[in-house]
Amino acid sequence: MSAPSLRARVRSEMSQEIKAVARTRLAAEGGNLSLRAVARDMGIVASALYRYFPSRDALLTALIIDGYEAMGNAATEADASMPRDDLRGRWLAVCRAARTWALSHPAEYGLLYGTPVPGYAAPQETVPLASKVVFLLVDIVIDGAEQLESVPSTIREPVRADLRRLIDQRPGDLSEERLARVFACWTHLFGLINFEVFGRLDDTIEARADYFDHNMALMADLAGIPR
Repeated sequence: MSAPSLRARVRSEMSQEIKAVARTRLAAEGGNLSLRAVARDMGIVASALYRYFPSRDALLTALIIDGYEAMGNAATEADASMPRDDLRGRWLAVCRAARTWALSHPAEYGLLYGTPVPGYAAPQETVPLASKVVFLLVDIVIDGAEQLESVPSTIREPVRADLRRLIDQRPGDLSEERLARVFACWTHLFGLINFEVFGRLDDTIEARADYFDHNMALMADLAGIPR
């Protein structure tokens, strides 16, 4: 494979610099991002940025993709660091990695899970990246399928159809009932992270890490992961 051309390297470096400056803007102003403000911070004219990102939405999408990839990579590495048969250890490692990344990158996390940016709709290409963490949790449950007890069927048919469609897209032995429980754990995971990142636990919970682990252990119980 040939090395990237000088033009390609310069373009990549410039794109990374633009995104770095935009992340600083996010930390100060949230998702109300302006290409003109980013250009001003870089000391260049706004028209120069349009050669790399043709619109504010294109830059937001690039930042969102980077954010989902970074969180997903952190969670994947955490999962890989644990023994394959330590299902509960893997579950907690993935959840902790998502929390750690969010607390270390609150502005980027806010772009992913905070208040929607007015006038912006994330494109379809971001959906698989956004699902990375939950499907890591799904894979952990699939890996332990033989150890998991059956759960009662309480799912209404329209929801069951949605869950079956998702199950059919991935290999592995997983029932609709089990997937519904993992999805409930997923929403609890990010709900709790949101509460912490956005200050909803202030003056309420001081032992944040212990509180988080306690809740994720409860979610592991709900998913049926053996102790």
